[in-house]
Amino acid sequence: MTRATMVRIALGYMAISTLIVGVWAQFAPRSFYDHFPGLGSVWIAVDGPYNEHLIRDVGGLNLAVTVVLVAAAITLERRLVIVASVAAMAYGLPHVIYHVFNTGDLSGTDVVASLTGLALFAAIPILLISFTSSSEETVG
Repeated sequence: MTRATMVRIALGYMAISTLIVGVWAQFAPRSFYDHFPGLGSVWIAVDGPYNEHLIRDVGGLNLAVTVVLVAAAITLERRLVIVASVAAMAYGLPHVIYHVFNTGDLSGTDVVASLTGLALFAAIPILLISFTSSSEETVG
């Protein structure tokens, strides 16, 4: 597998993650609050009262990050990959840190699942930045 393919897969994974959260939170905020991540687990509602404005803001933030991640995945332009990675890390790192110290009423399984996903989203940008540290204009 080429370096370019690995970078595209990583950017694609993060873009799909932010797209799902973004669309769901922006266009069905109550459903997002009541049912995220789905499949019988509820992670948002256990952490405080419903706030439509805040949920929609989270949706918009995720959609904005999606745009940058998709642009980076399409172009593989080194500076854009780095900017997209830093943007994702600026969102993901504080998010995982918060949840490490605030697990609320989540079950043990849900704590492990949520922290694993959040840690992955915080770690992938660090790997992408290291993969794109060469002076070439594009990754590959």
